[in-house]
Amino acid sequence: MTRAVEHEYDVVVLGAGPVGENVVDRARAAGLSVAVVESELVGGECSYWACMPSKALLRPAIARSDAGKVPGLRQLVQGPLDAAAVLAHRDYYVSNWKDDGAVGWLDSTGAHLYRGHGRLRGARKVAVDGPEGERHLLTARHAVAVCTGTRAALPELPGLTGARPWTSREATSAHRVPGRLVVVGGGVVAAEMATAWQALGSRVTVLVRGKGLLPRMEPFVGEHVADALTERGADVRTGASVTAVVRDGGTGPVTVVLDGGDHVEGDEVLFATGRVPRTEDIGLETVGLEPGSWLPVDDSLRVTGSDWLYAVGDVNHRALMTHQGKYQARIAGAAIAARATGVSPLETDRWGAHAATADHAAVPQVVFTDPEAGSVGLSLAEAEQAGHRARAVDLDLAAVAGAGLYAHGYRGHARMVVDLDRETVLGVTLVGPGIGELLHSATIAVAGEVPIERLWHAVPAYPTLSEAWLRLLEAYRDGRGDRDGRGDRDGRGDRDGTGTS
Repeated sequence: MTRAVEHEYDVVVLGAGPVGENVVDRARAAGLSVAVVESELVGGECSYWACMPSKALLRPAIARSDAGKVPGLRQLVQGPLDAAAVLAHRDYYVSNWKDDGAVGWLDSTGAHLYRGHGRLRGARKVAVDGPEGERHLLTARHAVAVCTGTRAALPELPGLTGARPWTSREATSAHRVPGRLVVVGGGVVAAEMATAWQALGSRVTVLVRGKGLLPRMEPFVGEHVADALTERGADVRTGASVTAVVRDGGTGPVTVVLDGGDHVEGDEVLFATGRVPRTEDIGLETVGLEPGSWLPVDDSLRVTGSDWLYAVGDVNHRALMTHQGKYQARIAGAAIAARATGVSPLETDRWGAHAATADHAAVPQVVFTDPEAGSVGLSLAEAEQAGHRARAVDLDLAAVAGAGLYAHGYRGHARMVVDLDRETVLGVTLVGPGIGELLHSATIAVAGEVPIERLWHAVPAYPTLSEAWLRLLEAYRDGRGDRDGRGDRDGRGDRDGTGTS
């Protein structure tokens, strides 16, 4: 049996995805020595099987759709996408699934990379089983950070395993366009991949067990996205529960059987039915934790009950998005460094330097469907459930002059949720072409708890989509657009670009 070589570092990081990389960056910037353990590609899920490849697939679809709504361009973009070129573009953005560039960056930080499977072996110790039988035992003087992320969850259904279903990984890395794609699920992965593969030429059927797409956002968002998919030829079915999957021999067409006996046939089936933490085989049992469990943490990302173990990113189940995990990593790295150097007390108060407050109050998300959807902070229902005295103001985005210039026949919707006691914005939700770039202004308003009276002085440039902010504020002031989604449709005065403010 190979003897383990022992090494000691200030910090040991399990997982070299974007979250782990940011923990490394913050710890090294503080002068701490760092080891990072990775069993797959440095750069992680986001770089090779999630954020980057999915958006590379989606961008041509959205660009063509937008161009098709602009006079003078419409007739030039009527043909199908060049699927081979789109897939090659995707391959470029994932570096053809090679991590040389990411390894080069990691090396530049001075951190030490260990390739292999890392497992906890008691307090502050990590054993690494590397290639060719290499074994290393790493000891952390100050902290171990678990940044192993999540993997796709597959339900227990008859025939599913042998049917070779797609998960998010196969959906973002496939090298051919299936003639028929069945998508099971109604969340972000389901909506985005239905959009991408439909644009690339698949006949898409979406099976949603619940009432609609994107159920974690305001209800009108899923309605807009489902309508757009349907108009382009997709079959979107709600209240559809899958009971079995049939694929003889694991090849050829696949049949998805529904509750009630109906069935749908496809050439591939994508199950986008949630995520589970990648903690089932990292030695949690050696430190009194349950293998395969989510890891609860405090706002400095330290695991509950521990003074040395941190769980950062998806594994803590606070906000399963890459940008939020990277935010947590910056907070965790700062907290680890502060504790290692004896800083006391830490700034763990709300919005403090060592508190991931945004996980509770200002989580932004963009869904890159066509139309795009975005939200930050609380929905109206969430605000009311949290005990806020809240008011929602709705706006038809077509009322904004910049929307008509962006796309002929623009369709979109915005909602602002206001805390009536503090007169601050609790949340914003948007759906419509091009709204992804509007979301950060909303995030600043929510995270900064900017008073409504001050937002009046943040003047949006004319004519841009950002003028939605002015229209929402006007509707709030005048008591229009409250909760009914009608918004401001009068188009008079400076609303149509003919008057002055």
